[in-house]
Amino acid sequence: MSHYHAVVWIDHHEAHVVEYGVNDKSSETVKSRQPIRHLHTKAGSRSSWRAQEDPAYYEEVATALNGAGEILIVGPANAKLSFFKHLQARHPALAAKVVGVESVDHPTDGQLVNYAKHYFHKAERMLPQLG
Repeated sequence: MSHYHAVVWIDHHEAHVVEYGVNDKSSETVKSRQPIRHLHTKAGSRSSWRAQEDPAYYEEVATALNGAGEILIVGPANAKLSFFKHLQARHPALAAKVVGVESVDHPTDGQLVNYAKHYFHKAERMLPQLG
């Protein structure tokens, strides 16, 4: 990781890790190795389902975030929270760098960077001012 800020968009199938600086950005896509399953339940059924967690996938995403100073985790569903819990349990130093976990649908990398810049700017304005 060569930049201070990083944003990761994650679902149960893939993660887009984007790191950026003032004049440049780089991105990496990490894909889960578990097969994609589309499960459906019948109306009125007591059974429910959740996509299985893939610890190896979360480890690859954590590795992609190594070296980041501040991290924003976003995504459309439960995977973002599961990933954050994984960081808290297995990578507490990296989890401490997470400044937020937010719901975001399916943005492009450019939209993702714009969202993160706006988010980090707001977060920095809320910090106590020295002086």
